[in-house]
Amino acid sequence: MASDGGSSSLQLPCVFSPKSRQYLALCAQDGRLRIWNTDNKTLHKEYVPSAHLSATCTCISWGPCRTVKEGPQRKKRKSEVVQVEERADLLAMGTAAGTVLIYSTVKGALHCTLDGGHSGGVNCVEWHPEDSLLYSGSDDTNITEWDLQTGKTRSVWKGDRAAITSLCVSPDGKLLLSAGYVIKMWDLDTKEIYRKFTGHSTAVTTLCFATTRPPDGNGLYFLSGAAHDRLLSVWQVRDDGKDKNSVVSFTLTDEPQHVNLVPSNNKEEAVRLAVVSKDGQLHLFEHFLNGPCKKPLSPTCTVQLSDTKDSPAPIPLLAAALGADSGTVTLAYGNHLQPVMERVELNTSERNICLTRDVHTSLSLSMETNVSKVKTPLVNAKSKVLVPGLPGHKAPKASSQASEKRKKDIDTKEMSIAERLGEIDLATGSSEKGTPKTAASLQTDNFAVLLMQGLESHDANILNKVFQTRKENIIKKTVARIPLSAVLPLVQEITKRLQGHPSRKARLMVQWLKAVLMHHTSYLASLPDLVTQLGVLYHMIENRVKLFHKLTKLHGKLYLLTTQMATNSNSSSVTDVDHTAKLVYEEESSEDEASGDEALQMKNQITGRKRKMR
Repeated sequence: MASDGGSSSLQLPCVFSPKSRQYLALCAQDGRLRIWNTDNKTLHKEYVPSAHLSATCTCISWGPCRTVKEGPQRKKRKSEVVQVEERADLLAMGTAAGTVLIYSTVKGALHCTLDGGHSGGVNCVEWHPEDSLLYSGSDDTNITEWDLQTGKTRSVWKGDRAAITSLCVSPDGKLLLSAGYVIKMWDLDTKEIYRKFTGHSTAVTTLCFATTRPPDGNGLYFLSGAAHDRLLSVWQVRDDGKDKNSVVSFTLTDEPQHVNLVPSNNKEEAVRLAVVSKDGQLHLFEHFLNGPCKKPLSPTCTVQLSDTKDSPAPIPLLAAALGADSGTVTLAYGNHLQPVMERVELNTSERNICLTRDVHTSLSLSMETNVSKVKTPLVNAKSKVLVPGLPGHKAPKASSQASEKRKKDIDTKEMSIAERLGEIDLATGSSEKGTPKTAASLQTDNFAVLLMQGLESHDANILNKVFQTRKENIIKKTVARIPLSAVLPLVQEITKRLQGHPSRKARLMVQWLKAVLMHHTSYLASLPDLVTQLGVLYHMIENRVKLFHKLTKLHGKLYLLTTQMATNSNSSSVTDVDHTAKLVYEEESSEDEASGDEALQMKNQITGRKRKMR
């Protein structure tokens, strides 16, 4: 979720740069950060997270515009007019590993890396409007204040009982809004709670101040939105503390995905709001904040996009930014890998607007379609089809032990999931120790059933039990027995478990991934959106291959260094060994020379006898 520079981990981050809206920063499914120039519609910068596989970007936020130097420039003359232009440069990225990366668009490289402040994934980052400070919220329920000049933490405090999902700093830089279990307003000087607000039953994904007035009197308002909630709530911060309920609500067609707000500077100025909902529609609001309003407010204008085909299909909007004029809006639509950016003039007097666009930015895989076509064999009239039950078809007879076993299974009740999990011995693949040998062990088809149930119910206990088996044969048969509809969820679950796990767990997950690729490559290749579905996995494998070569070189250097150190420490013993080896070599050489002389004498004798016989 984004609100003028913030984003949540619930969906792919997508944020316009502040003020001029010159750049659009977004993270696609392949894990790369791309910064697009909205003026010439070209890719400005691209950053690939180099290090760990768990460093997946979860949220992004643009820093305040500043004056930047692009390189060495000649000294200006006094007659020349020096025009200083502030523009967006620094971009903060929160990662799933708990670190915060500061990227510079001017340098095209990382400015610095902030780590050591969180033990869980970062969900939101927010810049201070004036000071060189940055705030981040994480799954570890902590809020961290970073000093960007030193690259270290200034303060860390517990924000809530639950994960911190959204942050927002007031325009004057004195207050901080945080959302976890409840919405809290903090005094940044003392790090103490100023107010508490409750009203959302799900995770709050959007927080932004709606007014720029200082917090004296009753003129401070802020806005909040939550996941699976089709209402945006506006809260008033009152001096008397009677601010438990929201004063205004804005209705949406779906939960908010991207929010852009132009705050109000005085009572005579309305707040302008652009909200992109999850269904891809844009909702525009304009409202004067003068106390409570009983009824939820509907949008003044709703914008949709569709293609130009005979049967038009909707084009999803990714983000929107309001311009200086009330009718000017900058749109980003299409897909995250190659978005389309456009500035449009809207007639906001119309309640519903539908824009048609010819978009050809969808990425498709080039595949040989002739190979995947199914050909029906030609059956001759004289051919005979054998089906179970027809005369001439003989199925293998079951043994007496199998028939007895079936009778026992009929008498007993079906095992529950808990009983099946108890029957699995993950270390050896057999029944637990101490049980008699006649106890029935869990078969491979039961593993496939449990895997399907775990993927459908997202039960971590079932999935952990199934994924921890080490027998390669069981893994192959389990993967071969699952239906095609479960292949993609299985790959996504494996990808999620590969991120940030120790090498032992990663080794097991690699075996499962190898089995999936061996059995279901043809199905995966037939998917039209394979790039978006497997982008994170491809990026993970690519980073591991690059890291493997570096680790191999480092391993060779360390091995050579340790060998030299061991040789220097044992120099005296090595000299004695070399001296002893030299003596043994000289003795063996003298013996070899003596034996060589004897052999030469024998050879001469044999040749002399042959001459006499002739």
